[in-house]
Amino acid sequence: MTSHYIDWIWKIRGNLALAPGQTGDDAFDRLDPLFRQSGTAHKRTGETLTFQKKDQDAQDKMSVFDDGVLHIEQRGAEAVLRYQLTSRALLFCFLAPLLFLAIGQLTLVVGKYQKSSHEASDTKKPAVKKPDVPMNPIDKALGAPAPEKPKKDGSKPEGRKKKPSATTAYVFAGIFAVLYLVGRVLEDRLIKGVFKKKLWDL
Repeated sequence: MTSHYIDWIWKIRGNLALAPGQTGDDAFDRLDPLFRQSGTAHKRTGETLTFQKKDQDAQDKMSVFDDGVLHIEQRGAEAVLRYQLTSRALLFCFLAPLLFLAIGQLTLVVGKYQKSSHEASDTKKPAVKKPDVPMNPIDKALGAPAPEKPKKDGSKPEGRKKKPSATTAYVFAGIFAVLYLVGRVLEDRLIKGVFKKKLWDL
């Protein structure tokens, strides 16, 4: 059984008091339109309603959730709706930053390995001095730049070597981290507002 210390990442739990005098049947009747959307299957047993969604429409007010359980609980004279909803989208947004951070670290490790391998191969190669090649008279007359001379150690002139960078991976990690934090707080408030609007005729 998954611990509550972990599954809060992709599960949203909450409770909402029913309107005065409202029964469990009344509450589920009011919420029923939410579970009659395309791609949604639901089952009601007594004071508990379970649902599952597959290929849900974007217009669905609960499209971010894949399944869940709603239960009516009596607290003396007061009835309370308790709900637990699961979202794979939230789980993906939580794991994505970790994936991109791992990609960034791997990029740096590969870059260091390539650099060390290149430096090791350069030290093994003996310096060979190549004779200077005279510039073609036609190129010279047309004003073409003279070719760069090789360095004293025999190596070719260095161009702009693009070093492996993890910046892009870190940027995507930051974007998905923000998406998760905003989504986790926002979806919690939005679904509670949807339920309250249905139950309280707001």
